[in-house]
Amino acid sequence: MNMPSPNRQRYQGPVRAVIFDWAGTTVDYGSVAPVDAFIELFCRHRVTVTAEEARRPMGSYKKDHVRLILGMEPVSEQWQRLHGRAPSPDDVEQLYGEFIPLQTEVIARHADVIPGVAEMMDWLRRQGIVTGSTTGYTREMMAPLLPLAAAQGFAPQATVCADEVPAGRPAPWMAITSAMRLGVYPMEACVKVGDTLVDIAEGLNAGMWTVGVTKTGNELGLALREVEALPPSDLAAKLTLASDRLLQAGAHFLVEGVAQLPTIIGEIGERLAHGERP
Repeated sequence: MNMPSPNRQRYQGPVRAVIFDWAGTTVDYGSVAPVDAFIELFCRHRVTVTAEEARRPMGSYKKDHVRLILGMEPVSEQWQRLHGRAPSPDDVEQLYGEFIPLQTEVIARHADVIPGVAEMMDWLRRQGIVTGSTTGYTREMMAPLLPLAAAQGFAPQATVCADEVPAGRPAPWMAITSAMRLGVYPMEACVKVGDTLVDIAEGLNAGMWTVGVTKTGNELGLALREVEALPPSDLAAKLTLASDRLLQAGAHFLVEGVAQLPTIIGEIGERLAHGERP
């Protein structure tokens, strides 16, 4: 049997594709919609979930997200007191079934495209760079968001949802499927951009360059009006913490928002030209 050569010629071409996350990266400044939906979901079952707890598994497939919240000690203890037993897989299924229509409704209320995204999409088109996207949302949840975002200038050429692949993040399948739909390879010609730790893991596992988004996303976790109200010193301190977490997750580069991507794309292009890989 012919085996692939271990000495494959290094790719030295340009960046060919950028694959974006959605909430917190390109829409929904601060990634508010999932937090609101999870807090409401558990509130309906008389269980208190904090915003920090709701954010901790952010970026995951939403069924996994439900399971991970339910497994947190403060949440599982409340469930135990209410039901006289530990949370079960059946509870995860029931909660997730309730979550789908709730999240779908909330998403539509947080569909504003983040400032600078539409201009970035125009810039990428002018460079001949194609765009894809991945999300922890399901296709059903994305149905109302796709046309609303497109009307504001964010319409990636491929969108892959967590329920369309064998496993969601941190598995690489959504990113790889997006690249496949775009017809782009090798993976080092692709850049994965996202605001969560599992976004970074997804990109790394797919063999792509990764860019972590600090200011508009989940790691800062503040809506635009909240960011604007913060004293500059407090904002700087919070951004440092967000940056540290994304770097520790393995992000190759950081941006406050995707409007800063041109400089990063240029640097990646230079590194590729010298035969570097992610």
